[in-house]
This record gives sequence, C-alpha cells and structure tokens, in this order.
Amino acid sequence: MKEVSVQTIADTVARLAVQACCHLPEDVVAAMKEAAVLEPSSVGRTVLAQLVDNAAIAAREDIPVCQDTGLTVVFADVGQEVHITGGSLEDAINEGLARGSRDGYLRKSCVAEPLFERRNTGTNTPAIVHVRLVPGDRLSLLLAPKGAGSENKSIVRMLVPADGMEGVRRTVLEAVEKAGPNSCPPMVVGVGLGGTMEVAALLAKRAAVRPLKSRNADPRYAALEDELLELVNRTGIGPQGLGGVTTAFAVHVEWAPTHIAMLPVAVNINCNAARHASAVL
Repeated sequence: MKEVSVQTIADTVARLAVQACCHLPEDVVAAMKEAAVLEPSSVGRTVLAQLVDNAAIAAREDIPVCQDTGLTVVFADVGQEVHITGGSLEDAINEGLARGSRDGYLRKSCVAEPLFERRNTGTNTPAIVHVRLVPGDRLSLLLAPKGAGSENKSIVRMLVPADGMEGVRRTVLEAVEKAGPNSCPPMVVGVGLGGTMEVAALLAKRAAVRPLKSRNADPRYAALEDELLELVNRTGIGPQGLGGVTTAFAVHVEWAPTHIAMLPVAVNINCNAARHASAVL
C-alpha cells in the first residue's frame, strides 16, 4: 500500500494551478504555430501569431495566458493501492488550489451559490473534482481551468438512435456555430457519446483535455474525429471569429455504453488556451 500525504497533494495542486494558467501545453503552442503558417486568411494568421506571442510572454513572465483563469476542474485517478494520509483528498485539492490562486495572482472566479447572492468565495475554490478509482499504486491529477467563454457554449442533447450519425454531426456543428467568436477560437472540441446525460457531459470534458494529436483507439471513432474536425473548420468562423479555416485545432470523441433507446451527445469546448497540467504521485 502506497501512502500519499494530503500535504503532498496540496503542494502539487498549488503548483499545477499556476502552471496550467501560465504555461500552455507544448502541443497547444505547436498547433498555434503550425496554424499561423497554414491559415490562408491574413487576418487569421495575424491573430494566430498574436496568440503565439501571448503564450510566450505568459510563460516567460509567469503570468496568466488569459484574465479568465477559470473554474478549476480536477480529474483525480486514485489507484486502489493508494492510501491518502492526513486528511481528505478534496480538502487537499482545495487547499492547494486556494494557495496557487493566491500566489499565482489568478483571478477569483468562483461564487459560493449560483442564483441568489452569488457571493465570490475569494479563493477560487471549491474545485470541480471528478474521482475515478483505478488499478495500481499511483495518484494522477489533471487540472483543467475552464473559462466561462467556452464553458458557457457547452451543450447536451438527448438524441434517439434514429438520429444516428447525422444527429451527432448536427449537434456538434450547432454547438460550434452558436459559440462563434465567444469561445475564443481556434477551439478544442470535446464530444461525449453514450452513457446517460451526465456521463456524456463528463466524457466530453475529458475528451476536450486529451493531447491534441491523440486519436480515439477505435478506428471508427478516430475517423469520426477527422470528419467532425473538417466540418467544423468548414464553418469559416476562423481565429477569434474573424474568418478563416482554423476554427478548431482538434475534435476529440469519447464514448460509453448506453441504453437501447438513447443516444446522448454532449459537446464541451475549450478556447484556444486549452489549459491543463498534470502530475502523477
């Protein structure tokens, strides 16, 4: 049995909170640079070059890539042979997030209650924590700060099997077209298929933080990812919604078993700052 202390978890989350907001993943920066060369629109190329410059400045000066440092989503995969000592996992995550938000000067974007008072918690906590029990003796943490501009454009549609492939295409394009410039494209589009309403949404969110060049292990779904990316980039929305062929860097699809009478589809969009950072303890 491997022991992991809550202090180690809190320290790791504090570091990842700043890293995710100030240092874009290498594959995201590489996609920006590649698109800045290939984008046929001169305005689009200028926007993409500015995004590359912005990412470089943020990394160099340890300042957030975007003023909306998001509501932090944490995916915690806990090995069955891990024993967390000294307190609770969620308390440790929130302690680390609060410290990282303070020390990294991240905007406090969390309200304690959604409808009436909407009082800011002042700490950027609590995080949205998704825990999965997995084999092994490791604790994996993936932090994905989610800004409102992109998260607000997420959708879930409870289709039926008769809607089929065309229904999936229609749902994804509806989400992208309604998002338009408000999700700060080029975007990363996560698509969740199957399960139930909440499972599809979680699949979409996990899909949105996959490495950009990754492909679904099932060749049928990998082909669907390629098709959806082509359709999204045909919309002409382009970088920052100013026109062009680079509306999305990637479309990722994840799926789960579902009911014989259902075809849930969820779409979760990441803006061009597809922020995430991870660590294994």
